[in-house]
Amino acid sequence: MYKGGSSYTARSAKIIRYAGLLVPFILVIYGLGIQSRLIDSTHYFGDVSFFAISIWWIIISVVQFLTPSKTKRDSAMRLIAYHLLAGAYLLFVSGISTPFVAFWILLLLASNTYFSRNGLNLSVLWFIVVVAIDVYFWYDSDLSVVAFDLITLVAIILSGYVTLSISRAQEVDRTALSKSKEQESLQRDRILTIVNNLADAILSTDKDGMIRVYNASSLNLLDTNDSLNGMHIDEVLKLVDQADKKVSLFEELQQTKSAVTRDDLNYTFDDGEEIRLEVTYSPIRSSYSRTKGGETHDGYIVIMRDITKSKSLEEERDEFISVVSHELRTPITIVEGTISNVQVMMKHPDHTKQMLNDAIDMAHDQIVYLAHMVNDLSTLSRAERGVADNAEDIDVREMIHKLHDEYGKEASAKGLHLNLDLGATLGHVFASRLYLEEMLQNFITNAIKYTKTGTITVTVKQKLDVMTFAIKDTGIGISKSDQAKIFQKFYRSEDYRTRETSGTGLGLYVAAKLAHKIGAKIKLTSRPNHGSTFSFTLPVTK
Repeated sequence: MYKGGSSYTARSAKIIRYAGLLVPFILVIYGLGIQSRLIDSTHYFGDVSFFAISIWWIIISVVQFLTPSKTKRDSAMRLIAYHLLAGAYLLFVSGISTPFVAFWILLLLASNTYFSRNGLNLSVLWFIVVVAIDVYFWYDSDLSVVAFDLITLVAIILSGYVTLSISRAQEVDRTALSKSKEQESLQRDRILTIVNNLADAILSTDKDGMIRVYNASSLNLLDTNDSLNGMHIDEVLKLVDQADKKVSLFEELQQTKSAVTRDDLNYTFDDGEEIRLEVTYSPIRSSYSRTKGGETHDGYIVIMRDITKSKSLEEERDEFISVVSHELRTPITIVEGTISNVQVMMKHPDHTKQMLNDAIDMAHDQIVYLAHMVNDLSTLSRAERGVADNAEDIDVREMIHKLHDEYGKEASAKGLHLNLDLGATLGHVFASRLYLEEMLQNFITNAIKYTKTGTITVTVKQKLDVMTFAIKDTGIGISKSDQAKIFQKFYRSEDYRTRETSGTGLGLYVAAKLAHKIGAKIKLTSRPNHGSTFSFTLPVTK
């Protein structure tokens, strides 16, 4: 299909096709009124010319409607035919002064649509020629016809050019508007692309709180695949504060005048799981409104982030610092006081060597306590940061004998027996040597510390592809109420026998952390006054 000038559009071509079919039939009907003397016309030339013009016009109009032009030449021939038939109709049927001469404006528009300015000028020129011919024939007989012809000529040309000027101005506006819409659509797509790639959940609502824009992270945060568009913000986000009081986010939005951030809001999923949210919201500012006399806004923007883990870590860190500070304060105070007493006693003539030794021993015990705490904290820090967590192939038998040699003397000094119960066949395990040794050391030193008489037995057995480690003692044992708490940091039993020995309360907490790191789970079996057994399993290296 041939596409014409700069003002050509598929819609305008369709309108011209329908007008090209309808207008000739209207003019033929008007001509029949003239032919039957129902309408007066001084230009009617006869039935032969009228019917010849009508038949050709009907044929051409039907053809152009049924078969759209495919080439420039085809379009030009059809327009020429229409112009010739229109000129003949005005000269030999109706005359120039007929009301339907206004249809010539359609020829001007069609010429401009298909051939731009050149087509328009040729159409105007042909109309001038037709009027000139009519003036030539009627100049000597009827000057009123000449006057009507000239007036019609000026009216049609002016109307045509004004109509086309308005059409072109509208076309320019439409083009500018179209470009503006394309640019706006491009910018919107870019913004949506950026928003959808943000990790934070973003919602945009209108002034009534209805969600209009949201990103993929919003669906991930809310754990849903349903569309949020058109839903109310309070329907989507059912929030409560730390006092478990319901919070209407829409009411918060209505009251805000600037950006506000809250990190005390909780959101509960359908399955009961609860998360802590950090919500930042603010109105979306628009331009100055003359009608309202001030700055207005077009809705609200809400940015959300799941801070459950970070808040938990923050609270845990604050609690940890508080407890560590408390635990350090006591031994430091004792050491400081003891050393101060030693300084005073050294200046006093009545002091004895035993008094000084007792004071120094007390200070030394507290320093050892602090050293153990620092060591446990250092081990915990390494585990949390993943330092020295590289797994390696470990010869279990060799490692257990090394621990026995290291702690056997300490047990003997306390009158205890550190026994080994090893399987006939022990393979290797693949784990962090540092973490595994730290765990076993914690269990052995605890067993020695809380056992007054009897034995400590380190058992390692292999069954199929599983290696079982167990440290059993005949010590004071652990009550059931304490068994649920001993793996908590800084926890120490209220049993007076536990309080008789120094301890940081970190050993088993560190052991539990290390066990998690190497993929083991600690099992505890204990009865008061009958001893305790700590055990865990690891897969054997194939």
